[in-house]
Amino acid sequence: MVEEWLIELAKGIGKFFLNPALYWFLFILTMASYFRIKRERYDFGIKIYPKFIEWHRTWLVSLISGILISAVIIGVGMVFSYETLFVLALSFIVISISTRFTLLSPSYTLGLTFLILFFAPYVLDMQNWFDYSLLYERSLPALAVLAGLLLFVESLLIKRVEKQDLFPRIQLSDRGVWVGEQQIKRLTVVPLLMLVPEGLITSFAPWWPYLSIGESSLGLVLIPFLIGFNYKAKGHFHQDAIYKLAKANTFLAIGIFLIAVAGIFIPYLSLTAIILAIIGKEYLNYRYREGDRLRRPYYQPHPKGLRVVGILPGSPADRLEIEPGESIYRVHGKNVQTSQAFYEALQRSGAYIKLEVFNHDNEIRFVQCSLYEGEHHSLGFQFAEEPYKARRDKKNNNAS
Repeated sequence: MVEEWLIELAKGIGKFFLNPALYWFLFILTMASYFRIKRERYDFGIKIYPKFIEWHRTWLVSLISGILISAVIIGVGMVFSYETLFVLALSFIVISISTRFTLLSPSYTLGLTFLILFFAPYVLDMQNWFDYSLLYERSLPALAVLAGLLLFVESLLIKRVEKQDLFPRIQLSDRGVWVGEQQIKRLTVVPLLMLVPEGLITSFAPWWPYLSIGESSLGLVLIPFLIGFNYKAKGHFHQDAIYKLAKANTFLAIGIFLIAVAGIFIPYLSLTAIILAIIGKEYLNYRYREGDRLRRPYYQPHPKGLRVVGILPGSPADRLEIEPGESIYRVHGKNVQTSQAFYEALQRSGAYIKLEVFNHDNEIRFVQCSLYEGEHHSLGFQFAEEPYKARRDKKNNNAS
């Protein structure tokens, strides 16, 4: 029995690299990285983060979550037909063709997969040229339970976003003032080991597999499940936004999971869980977007200082532990309210720098550090001001 499981496990891992969703993940990660770097150069004149940083600090959570959820899938005996896995891979591609990470929430990907498989028989009943009998070999209740479990993973990924994981941008506010915003953005792959029809594995208990599709022998396949999110924090302080988003998404996950589990015994509740997952996710996103839009920009210029929007990793600013949203008030006792005044003060500071900073409670704190040869001339700060490229183009036009 152990030998059969090991053989199927090896075959399942091999199929992981045949799944088109894996290569689609690499494609949209590359495209998102390219456009993000292009935007960073436009706003700040420098590449702040390296390529593929959108995947940063997600692999450990994804791996552990994948192992735990796979254990649930196999332990309960949730069997998924190959048609289900094909539609799921297709959903990943179709729903994220715009490279918008927000659409890669399990609410949308599994929601679309569920609805296609649920309504396909009714649509195909209208024709007689295509044999769709295999479409009935699926486990819709298992898909609904999986949606609830993976929403927990999405919540955990949001909660783990820290200040060094944010992507700063510059935007023009409704009042015509250049302000900053933070993008809370991540993309990852959760490896899920799933039971499929036709293999060497046979039942090891009278009740197993519990959610079967009628097969007497089963196999294993490892699939890449894509999860992504992308939120803007312009009116919210980024830590408040992360807390609010993670909390709301966790409550949604709890509700969907409980309804989906009930759907194992009351079939129509599985459809209810999926519909609520989609509507609930849309509602949460709408509430957050509107709440952020109606607030005054958090990263707007400070009346007494220079607002920090971003920090270059590994720079003196990073060592100083100044966070996005704080404002530099003085450099060696000299007030600074523009980046030009800040750079001029730095040039006279020598190899040692002392700053007075307004923190998030608008209280002054003191920070200091030594400067080393070859370090970035601006210490690695990005400020809430007109984008670098716009300033450069304006300067060139005036010179000509």
